[in-house]
Amino acid sequence: MNKVVLDITNLTKTYGSRVAVNNLSFTIREGEIFGFLGPNGAGKTTTMKMICGLTSITKGQIRICDFDMPKHKEKALRNIGALIENPLMYPNMTGMENLQYYASLYKNISKQDIIKFSRVVGLEQRLKDKVKTYSLGMKQRLGIAQALLHSPKLLVLDEPLSGLDPSGVKEMRDFLKILAKEYGISILISSHMLGDMQQLCDTVAIINNGQLVEIKSLNNLEAEIDKNRRVQIKVDYPNFAGKVIVNELKLDAEIAGNTVLVNCNEEKINEITQKLVHYNISIFGIELVSKSLEEIFLEIINNKTNGKTNII
Repeated sequence: MNKVVLDITNLTKTYGSRVAVNNLSFTIREGEIFGFLGPNGAGKTTTMKMICGLTSITKGQIRICDFDMPKHKEKALRNIGALIENPLMYPNMTGMENLQYYASLYKNISKQDIIKFSRVVGLEQRLKDKVKTYSLGMKQRLGIAQALLHSPKLLVLDEPLSGLDPSGVKEMRDFLKILAKEYGISILISSHMLGDMQQLCDTVAIINNGQLVEIKSLNNLEAEIDKNRRVQIKVDYPNFAGKVIVNELKLDAEIAGNTVLVNCNEEKINEITQKLVHYNISIFGIELVSKSLEEIFLEIINNKTNGKTNII
């Protein structure tokens, strides 16, 4: 089993009487991409700032590569690269000049190191261009290259997909996977883009109102989606068809216009159609549909918090 890079235990942050993060615990292992999902104000950014030493811890423990934060803050921070909010770059300097400036803040970072990480994020050919000519996606990638200069074990990214066009999102996903799988860098990433997180992350943690609602591996998340598949059947008498399905086949069903939605997998389709034909119900179309990841996400939050949630 891969080494634990980040270990958070009972982490709490309060501002006066307001609890921003409440008793949070999770671990991230080497080479793991860990997704942080939650509505605005859920506590994601506050947690990331505590991990990066940008705000104090009220209670609990953060250990980064076995170094306690803040007790061994300097050693812990050597193992972190972070992009919290927008990357701070000098627009009238080139990409290379920006990275050379940040490299000068560390020891023993060579030009070859700068070029290596620029290549990883796909900016090697644009290093001589001024940053003011970069797109938002390129600026995000330059910020990640900067965060990687000292070869950290953990990369903390707050909403790096926000504002990117579809091609920029795909490029970001691709090189983050390279960082994790080829370089063994652990990544903690927050986002509202649930579908992209599904394609990117090994593990997803859902946080709401400062509390951890649930942690799911990618396999468990995909199983949750499969479990929520439904058969959509368009018929001439939907109310009658719904009663037949519920009473005769003992399946859950609901009516939506001229369509019956049946909570079952595709293996039941043949049995359903035979039963409907037996009762002379005309079938105009059958489709296997799934609840969206967004629907499942909101259901998990509502089920665990009795419907109390912030607005996404």
